[in-house]
Amino acid sequence: MESYSNELIWFLFGLIMMLGEIVTPGFVLIFFGVGAWIVALLAWMGVSMTFSTQLFIFLILSITSLLMFRKYGNKYSHGKVIKADPAVSFDDVRGEKALATSDITPINGGTVEFHGTHWNAESETLIAKGTSVEVLERNNLTLKVKPVQ
Repeated sequence: MESYSNELIWFLFGLIMMLGEIVTPGFVLIFFGVGAWIVALLAWMGVSMTFSTQLFIFLILSITSLLMFRKYGNKYSHGKVIKADPAVSFDDVRGEKALATSDITPINGGTVEFHGTHWNAESETLIAKGTSVEVLERNNLTLKVKPVQ
């Protein structure tokens, strides 16, 4: 059986950690991937280390970077709602006002801006873009609306 070099093993382990970050929540695995890649780089550069030393460097780098940078990275990995009022419940939105951001037709529907977020909308009448609308009901991610009289 052919043996693989330490730098290749650390590089592949780092790659697996980076790919694992895509499918898991929490923004944690990326730091272990970076730690593995740094150890791979050191091994590739010819720094002589035992496996225990490599493992120690990997753990110190990974945990230190996790503790120092996770809070900054979390800002970019979570979505945010613009202009949303945290006190507003989206369970019952009847009677609320929104703004048509596209023409809304009975056949194709359209979109509205509601509390700073774009929603799919449907209506029984034609509503022009820019018209103020009233929400009649919510069905999952679609609002049924009518023009404000």
